[in-house]
Amino acid sequence: MLPRQLEPIIINDLKKKMVFIAGPRQCGKTTLAKAITKKVKIPFSYYSWDIDEQRLDLLKNRLDVHSQLWIFDELHKYSRWRNWLKGKYDQFHDDHRILVTGSAKLDAYSRGGDSLQGRYYFHRLHPFTLSELHQKKLLPLEEIVKFEMKIPTSLHRQLKDLLVLGGFPEPLFSGSEKEAGRWRLAYGARLIRDEIRTLEKVVDLDKMELLLDRLPVTVGSVLSINSLKEDLEVAFETVRHWVAIFEKLYAIFRVAPFGAPRIKAVKKEQKLYFWDWSKVENEASRFENLVALHLLRFVHWRQDVEGEKWELRYFRDVVGHEVDFILLKQGKPWAAIEVKLNEQNLDSNLKYLLERVSFPYAFQVSLMGNKDWMTSPINGCTARIMPATRFLAHF
Repeated sequence: MLPRQLEPIIINDLKKKMVFIAGPRQCGKTTLAKAITKKVKIPFSYYSWDIDEQRLDLLKNRLDVHSQLWIFDELHKYSRWRNWLKGKYDQFHDDHRILVTGSAKLDAYSRGGDSLQGRYYFHRLHPFTLSELHQKKLLPLEEIVKFEMKIPTSLHRQLKDLLVLGGFPEPLFSGSEKEAGRWRLAYGARLIRDEIRTLEKVVDLDKMELLLDRLPVTVGSVLSINSLKEDLEVAFETVRHWVAIFEKLYAIFRVAPFGAPRIKAVKKEQKLYFWDWSKVENEASRFENLVALHLLRFVHWRQDVEGEKWELRYFRDVVGHEVDFILLKQGKPWAAIEVKLNEQNLDSNLKYLLERVSFPYAFQVSLMGNKDWMTSPINGCTARIMPATRFLAHF
């Protein structure tokens, strides 16, 4: 397995506080935890809430006192996990490092208990992106925007594999579309039957599974809860609640709109994407989803590792102008990104936005393109039209 870029960051953070690693199930959290144990070279113990014997050890406080590193997996499934963990940290943090992993948004499952604020660092582990496959070190921000690296032939193959197989380790490294398809079919069922049944009070799991199968066709367009509720013949609030559950369990993520009244931007309509973009059949939508997750990983890295405030948004106005992605730094526009399957001149919607909003950077990224060139300045911003391999290799 390829080393993950978070590995040295987490090893360093463990020396100071607890570390939480959250992310989709089967994205490599346990593998990362095991890799960390080999690097730190100290005695460790692993406890999973999903394993009956180990769950009993946790409930009866039968922890190995000789281990210098305790790893707790899926602990958020315990209703009092935060109180329990706070007690362990306060009592033992001088002698034991603590690593907590979970396949859900841990802050969403903080049922009952004192705050752990100030006691941990939080990291979100993503499926593999192009930079991790390429084993490229993530550059400082001022170096990223130069996009100067040479593109090896292997990078084109890796991007193709990512697009077809997804970024989750098992299907990606199988190298087989057949095996990836089998994995994908089982993944959704396990998410519904194992994770949601354990964590949420949902009666109609069958219709919830139908919703998960229906959502890929919405990728790339504004999410309509009303349309989904009619398809499933359930209430609006039910669909909205189910979508929120999928988001808490890292099956999907939503991107909010960017804009101000002066550019007549929409304010509430969100776009939905999958953590496993390979679920999306339409090639253009799948590629857009892949780029979305690369950008989301960039945002999460800047937040979790660098301590900076970044947001991922999109632009759409009331008359239909739309730009796929906006990156905000400290609440201010930093980059506008438009995604295309094929190479073409600057998109009219991106030009429209740049004429009305000041951006330091703008990019138009194409999957099939090879040319890399700059446009004439627009409102002080020079947009760069470039191939996806060069752009995504930095994320």
